[in-house]
Amino acid sequence: MIDRRLQYVVSTARYGSFTAAAEHVGVTQSTITKSVADLEQQLGYQIFNRTTRGVIVTEEGSSFVERAARLIEEGRDLLRGAASGADPYTGALRIGISPPSLELLLIDPLMTLVARHPRIRLHIIGGTYDRIVQQLRTGSIDVAFGYDAAFSEQSDFQRHAVAPIETTLFVRKGHPILECEEVTMTEMAKYDLISPSGSSPYNAAWRAIYEESDDEVYDRIHVIDCFPLVTRMVRSSDVLGIASLHYAQTSIFKRYFEAVSVPSLFRAAPLCCATRLRWNPRPAVRAFIKACREHMPSAPTE
Repeated sequence: MIDRRLQYVVSTARYGSFTAAAEHVGVTQSTITKSVADLEQQLGYQIFNRTTRGVIVTEEGSSFVERAARLIEEGRDLLRGAASGADPYTGALRIGISPPSLELLLIDPLMTLVARHPRIRLHIIGGTYDRIVQQLRTGSIDVAFGYDAAFSEQSDFQRHAVAPIETTLFVRKGHPILECEEVTMTEMAKYDLISPSGSSPYNAAWRAIYEESDDEVYDRIHVIDCFPLVTRMVRSSDVLGIASLHYAQTSIFKRYFEAVSVPSLFRAAPLCCATRLRWNPRPAVRAFIKACREHMPSAPTE
């Protein structure tokens, strides 16, 4: 059997504190605290830096957590295969999405996936870019879906290309900017803007809007990944939002919002499915990537 201390370490990294890890694993907080401390003494280095708000994985600890998570996951896959007649598509497929506003793009791929492999159980997590990266790195999720430009900054991930997405600025109906014959950067700079976290590939666009303003760019930007909150703020104020053209074509969008066309501002942004570089994607992950590419057919194949 795998040393229980590995599970304690992975759960602590995943949930950010000994207390939260203990609740998840089903042991006392003192058990996890002592077990991790004993393991650190045996290894000769700290896995976690302790803070008043929880724990942070150290640089040395990051590699240990990754390897521990892999051992645990491979053990689960082995037992799952034995229990299910070696069906590789049985069990949870954990997908992280960042920013969560991209969830709409995955409806058709996911419906195709579960139709083909009904024993797959979907666990969908939307979150900030930093959170999704951390969860992928520690094995909390199997695959991440998001902007290729953002995940390209992570050298320990493999990126599987998916078709680019076209985006647009959007505002509430009746917004003053809609009265402009031509929407210029100067006009847009009059208003604050909402951006997802890990804002690649949009950094250059934000700088272009506010470069002639006396304000710092990030003094004018809300960073929000909860898309329902984004739509609520846009609907109730003059703030500018960003959405996919896919969403801009829906009836609910047309009921409350207007797209702001600025052809020079955005280029089509490539998307990707990201997996850990040193882990071979299991069949369910490969099936998910295949379904994404089928419904976004302009993506190159590997």
